Amino acid sequence: MASQPTISVDPNWPAMPLTQAKALLTAPGAPFEMDEVAIRGVLTRIWKNAPPSLPRFIGASRAAGDQLFVIHEDERVTYEANHRAVAALAAHLVGLGVGRGDRVALAMRNLPEWPVAFFAITALGAVAVPLNAWWTGAELEYGLTDSGARVLIVDDERHARLAERYAAAPALEHVLVARASTALDGIADRLEDAIGTPHDWARLPDAPLPDVAVVPEDDAAIFYTSGTTGAPKGALVTHRNLMSNVLSNGYSSARSALRRGEMPVPPSPRVLLTVIPLFHVTACSAALMPAIATGSTMIFMRKWDTIRAFEIIERERVNITGGVPTIAWQLLEHPDRGRYDLSSLESIAYGGAPSAPELVKRIHEELGALPGNGWGMTETCATLTHHSGEEYLMRPDSAGPPVAVADLKIVAEDGVTELPVGTIGELWARGPMIARGYWNRPEDSAATFVDGWVRTGDLARVDEDGFLFIVDRAKDMVIRGGENIYSIEVENVLYAHPAVTDCALIGIPHRTLGEEPAAVVHLCPGCEASEAELQEWVRARLAGFKVPVAIRFVADTLPRNANGKIVKSELKALFAV
Repeated sequence: MASQPTISVDPNWPAMPLTQAKALLTAPGAPFEMDEVAIRGVLTRIWKNAPPSLPRFIGASRAAGDQLFVIHEDERVTYEANHRAVAALAAHLVGLGVGRGDRVALAMRNLPEWPVAFFAITALGAVAVPLNAWWTGAELEYGLTDSGARVLIVDDERHARLAERYAAAPALEHVLVARASTALDGIADRLEDAIGTPHDWARLPDAPLPDVAVVPEDDAAIFYTSGTTGAPKGALVTHRNLMSNVLSNGYSSARSALRRGEMPVPPSPRVLLTVIPLFHVTACSAALMPAIATGSTMIFMRKWDTIRAFEIIERERVNITGGVPTIAWQLLEHPDRGRYDLSSLESIAYGGAPSAPELVKRIHEELGALPGNGWGMTETCATLTHHSGEEYLMRPDSAGPPVAVADLKIVAEDGVTELPVGTIGELWARGPMIARGYWNRPEDSAATFVDGWVRTGDLARVDEDGFLFIVDRAKDMVIRGGENIYSIEVENVLYAHPAVTDCALIGIPHRTLGEEPAAVVHLCPGCEASEAELQEWVRARLAGFKVPVAIRFVADTLPRNANGKIVKSELKALFAV
């Protein structure tokens, strides 16, 4: 194994204050120059040089030519081959009658077909609807029905879950199945009949994208996020939302260089091991878009396996990986780590779950890589704050400062009063990355999106330098390895069991996952149910990551406050080791 380099923080760091770095990077004529435009009636700072739309963006990616874009097992897809597949699929969708504003759902694991489908849909001015590939058939059916998708592009595994449910989605007209293992009938056809397999894409005709005018404020995608009512809400994001991350990512890197005392250099292609699912904004917006902008290579894994990851990092000379803290912990703590050459790793970045300051230090000291972290949510189309390298090492409990086009404020419980620096309150955020609202939910949209600001539901504080510190979540949610689990969704399933009369879901600490869901249950008099029985009850109705890892039974109903709300803080002691 090659030895890992030792990285030290210069005792004179930082070489430049944040305010000076921001001024230099955003000055007139600079790459990160800003402008101001009205977005839904609100004057908003934007990146002046951000790509105007997804079709213009993917069209420009052809300049990378034979540079590898995606590696998946024995499939190696270049940027040119990817573009040809996007154009071919877009033309096929036009033939199916897909046009501006139509919803096209996408349900598959990370495959080369995923970005092809996403860019083909959005090239038409249609709206991509990435569905959580971990969802059960019933949850996937909900996404299809709620979005009103006319077409579904799906892989074989998701097709098997949904095949008997297509009739329940009244708007659905066509299904394209990638890598089908069985004969198809009804409204389902093989995706390969339209574009071939990834091995074929380089030989597809050199055709242009359809001539459709798409502007920055056009709707681009609906990303589902769990809601406090138990039913997922679709965050409707625009082309500008998704394209903002292209420059936000570059800005953060350039800011880090200036703070280090170095002149920023144009980004060069890197190799990324992408292990988080593309149906999340973290991977789609904060990883896929910057990767394409830099001509980088993304490697998709069939399933996360630490040894397999070591092999890929060594063989492909991977520079960047991460996604959630769990991945970093497993890379660090696997007993066979020393057998592999991991010296190509430059950065391990993550978000979406709490991380321990110890993890930041160990990434730096043991892997010779610079740690990175950021904060965002589905409603912010991923990155709103970001820091990496020395910045993160010096403030390992922070989520970083906002990117230049974003603003943060801390608001009191009255929803009006802005609180002073260092005070804990609800985090509000604004910028060109904030979603347009929730799909077909005007009341929820009005409550969450206020005059260009999004009410995040997170309790936070901001220090005198503008660094964000997430303190707690106001929303009743557990984050397990980056996956959001809204308590009420699981509680509603438990309440549906005939033996359960009272229950609550809480998060219990987990060293690598951040948190895991656990439940406290009170059974009706004379009723019986075991932990395994209730776990199986939930597993049959919700995605596996939402199943409580432990259930405690109590003889009395759960403790409540004067407003009748369960006092969950009193329940955590039931799970103390």
